[in-house]
Amino acid sequence: IHVGKAYGKDVAVCVCGVGKVNAALGAQILISKFDAEKLLNFGVAGGLNETTKLCQVYQISAAVQFDFDLVQLNGTKMGTLNEYEEPYLPLNELPLSFEKKNLGTADRFNDSHADYKLLTEELNADIRDMEGCAIVQAALAASLPVYSFKAISDVAGSGSTTEQYLINKNIYQGEFNVNENFRILLKFLSLILKAHWQSSSFLSVYIYYS
Repeated sequence: IHVGKAYGKDVAVCVCGVGKVNAALGAQILISKFDAEKLLNFGVAGGLNETTKLCQVYQISAAVQFDFDLVQLNGTKMGTLNEYEEPYLPLNELPLSFEKKNLGTADRFNDSHADYKLLTEELNADIRDMEGCAIVQAALAASLPVYSFKAISDVAGSGSTTEQYLINKNIYQGEFNVNENFRILLKFLSLILKAHWQSSSFLSVYIYYS
């Protein structure tokens, strides 16, 4: 966890690690310890259809945990949490020029046809990851605004997503060092902070780079 100020606002950056438990734990620790007023999630994710393009960044408008299954018990759709009636959890949106997409989250990184069919045909998801919806659930439980932006690391239908991810990761790491990655992240953060939160003191922003 890295804590500081950006453009007069308190900022904490948390690299939450892989998976829903890591993401939810990171969210709750920062909510409890730093009294966050807003949560922002940045990370990479896989594209699921032809509307998602490699390396493009999308804003998430709704997220679902597609490995959460109470279908037999509650008679609800796959992904519907026990305390909700619909599978998708809503996110807040910023007035930025990023396309809006639906996100599916699960503790799985695979090329499963069954998962792909569930995501695209039943849940109408555009993107999949392993953290996003867990952060959204934690934020909603704390009654906090939550925002998410995902960069596409691999696209379904273009060969094994696992192989794509590993190849693209190696290419990316070869072209950019860690300092360059943080420079890009901070530039993106500055756009959001300067353009959409004008207060110079009240805001605590929490970023998850998963």
